[in-house]
Amino acid sequence: MPKVTVYSTQNCPYCRMVKAFLERQGVDYLPVDVGTDKEQAKKMIELSGQYGVPVVTVDDEVIVGYDAQRLNELFGEEKGGVVFDVLIIGAGPAGLTAGVYCARKLLKTLIVSENIGGQASESWAIENYMGYRMITGDDLMRKFEEQVRSLDLHLEIDKVLILDRSGNEFIVNTATGAAYRARAVILTQGKQPRKLGVEGEERYLGRGLSVCSTCDGPLFRDKVVAVVGGGNSALQTAIEMSGIAREVHLIVRSTIKADEVYVRAFEKKSNIITHMNSVVSRLQGNSMLSGITLKDRASGKETDLLVNGLFAEIGWIPNTAFLEGIVDMNPDMEVVIDINCHTSVPGIFAAGDITNIRTKQIITAAGEGAKAALSAYEYLMK
Repeated sequence: MPKVTVYSTQNCPYCRMVKAFLERQGVDYLPVDVGTDKEQAKKMIELSGQYGVPVVTVDDEVIVGYDAQRLNELFGEEKGGVVFDVLIIGAGPAGLTAGVYCARKLLKTLIVSENIGGQASESWAIENYMGYRMITGDDLMRKFEEQVRSLDLHLEIDKVLILDRSGNEFIVNTATGAAYRARAVILTQGKQPRKLGVEGEERYLGRGLSVCSTCDGPLFRDKVVAVVGGGNSALQTAIEMSGIAREVHLIVRSTIKADEVYVRAFEKKSNIITHMNSVVSRLQGNSMLSGITLKDRASGKETDLLVNGLFAEIGWIPNTAFLEGIVDMNPDMEVVIDINCHTSVPGIFAAGDITNIRTKQIITAAGEGAKAALSAYEYLMK
């Protein structure tokens, strides 16, 4: 058995998924919390060149991020040719809730997802989900996951690349080379972070540029960071990072458009510096990000700013690229559904943030997931 080490932080959902995968495959590993151990954090950065978690070492091999394909190659198992009643793509609030309702209807159900919890897992604090005055996104999704794992469901961590149809069955092909068949499909794969659109963005991802502040935030203790955005996610990240970093720069393209509860908390923070009507025009640094250039949208004047980290919180785009030509989508690439979560294709249903429903909230995603599962059940019974 190879020597496996997992470098992680406490609130990182992707770190938890790496550990869950290894435990499910019976792989022994050494867990290292780089959010609390500065020396181990330094070692991880030297090994991987990354300011992001998780990082997994397998003997001399370094695996950056939750690389489902590589982990499956090293430790996975061959999958059989079972035909499922329902295949759910995505494991956020909508997908996990759909899974619970499918299981209660005794449907043979498979959930395939790149991660568990989706973008909900990356929320520092959730204060509008019934039953909890306040709970972190990771803790809430952990409770969702615990309920799902207590039922007769199959859960695979993988990325869907192709969805096709063969007769009365749907076929899904994944990044790890697996193929699954099902009589009905529920699409719940949510959204992915919108990119800054700045030259060199890919180069600095994980090297100072982060799209998961709950994962990587602890690595920037006592450093200077910037947060890009003016909505709820951006203000929430700036507020939380103000308690970790020495100084936080909030870069807002136009105006702050966050809920009043976040605005009030943000205004009380003395170490948050706000740059209104500004955008990031350049990223600076060698192997690691060391600074950014801000551009004033009115005057065009550019200003250099030294930062150790940059968190992009500028919105999300639907994970629907593999659905083009399969189901009807609106101009925003959201799946068009009716009131009962039916798509334009019989047997394919959709729920949550990838759909054209206006309200993008955890509680509505969960409700839509339940509706999609019940609609899939009705379809199968016919």
